[in-house]
Amino acid sequence: MTEDILVRLKQLTAVLRPSEVRVAELALQDPMGVSQLTIGQLASRGRTSATTVTRLCKQAGFDGYRSFRQALTVAAVSDRGRRIDFGVSNGDIDLSEPAEQVYRKLAYEEARTLEDTVGMLDLDTVSRVVHAIDRAPRIDVYGQASSALAAQDLQQKISRIGCQANAWSDGHLALMSAATLPPEAVAIGFSHSGETEETIQSLEAAHRQGAFTVAVTNFPDASIAAAASAVLTTVSKETRFRYGAMSSRMAQFIVVDVLFMGVAALHPERTREALTNTYNAVQRRQRSQRER
Repeated sequence: MTEDILVRLKQLTAVLRPSEVRVAELALQDPMGVSQLTIGQLASRGRTSATTVTRLCKQAGFDGYRSFRQALTVAAVSDRGRRIDFGVSNGDIDLSEPAEQVYRKLAYEEARTLEDTVGMLDLDTVSRVVHAIDRAPRIDVYGQASSALAAQDLQQKISRIGCQANAWSDGHLALMSAATLPPEAVAIGFSHSGETEETIQSLEAAHRQGAFTVAVTNFPDASIAAAASAVLTTVSKETRFRYGAMSSRMAQFIVVDVLFMGVAALHPERTREALTNTYNAVQRRQRSQRER
């Protein structure tokens, strides 16, 4: 489990009760402020009971409210340092601000997304997925809407180093492909929410074929996890103007790059040769087009 309490709370919101979500959102919005409150004060602000606050602390992995408050203080100080580095007062984008400030906030949020996602990845799980991809006779990658971009990026990258991969953004085509996967195939589904029905159904069909299934999601307790042999968790935060499809993109792309580099590192000489060959092939085509 990640040490960042804000990441934990964000990911827990998908499975918390409404009263617990209210408390978690208060902590996410103002971690330093909440860290100064007594348990009774926080319960009052969240329109709930001290028992609910205690239950939330336990679900977030703490033995009580005191350690919960301490973790909020640490997270708030760390986040403040990050914001100072980027020259922003907070991470929420306000379109009435000067353009430079908006761009700085975008950079701040993107950098935090990448750092938090890499910190959240379980290295043993990454290794399992990398080795499964390496020995797979065929790899299916599924994603809808913005998640289709990550699926296509992974397919393009691993295909360049010799993996037999297909990316499917059409739900029907994805299901047909999943239903014909051979033994030891790998199926990878990208879904920020973990509740995208087409992607879940494709992973389920691949699982029935005996494939090694992988879910890449921001919410490890979401429905997609039940169809996955392995779950890779992203960490992205939505703000007023940086909504889910925008915030999840960079988190998914760093997972793609981690998987690509993991597979590439298993066979460095073969990887270098494949990358050189594919680069030269594209360069010849570009030269041919210029000469027309």
